[in-house]
Amino acid sequence: MLSALREDLAVVVARDPSVGSGREALLHPALTALWAHRVAHRMHGRGLRIPARLLARWARRVTAVEIHPGAVLGRRVFIDHGAGVVIGETAVVGDDVTMYHQVTLGAVGWWSDNERPEGDRRHPVVGSGVILGANATVLGPVTLGDRAVIGAQALVNKDVPGDARVLAPTAVIKEPGHRPKHMEDVFTVIASAGSW
Repeated sequence: MLSALREDLAVVVARDPSVGSGREALLHPALTALWAHRVAHRMHGRGLRIPARLLARWARRVTAVEIHPGAVLGRRVFIDHGAGVVIGETAVVGDDVTMYHQVTLGAVGWWSDNERPEGDRRHPVVGSGVILGANATVLGPVTLGDRAVIGAQALVNKDVPGDARVLAPTAVIKEPGHRPKHMEDVFTVIASAGSW
């Protein structure tokens, strides 16, 4: 566990250009959320569900990151900014995953999940090296393949193969007084896949 905590700290320094040192990384809110989760997950696995939930609740209040103690997080997971990130109970997140703010790894909803057999997965499996852009939402027992990129604002409710790119529509610019001659002139892409 100590080596995982060290890796978490090193990842914040390596992936967040606004952090200049390990000491400064200690103040990164997502690091607090990850460390609290790693402890809560161990407690949860040992049957200490109530204390694990209390620790997770404390972490959510302090960091605005909600990770259920039952969720499995791999090594070197990086949550940039962190605010509004939600990771559900049966989610599995691989190694070297990057998430931006307001990412949701959630279930479809109680109306569907209550019908699932006991022990069935309700949340996504995220492969290694996946990038989840700001406000990306992944719902249900879907699988995101290794190194997939889920762009900002994308909604995913189906499996995504490895190395795939899932992009949400980008902004449309309509210039004043300009009448497009062709339909493709109407759409101007102004954002990258991630928009983070």
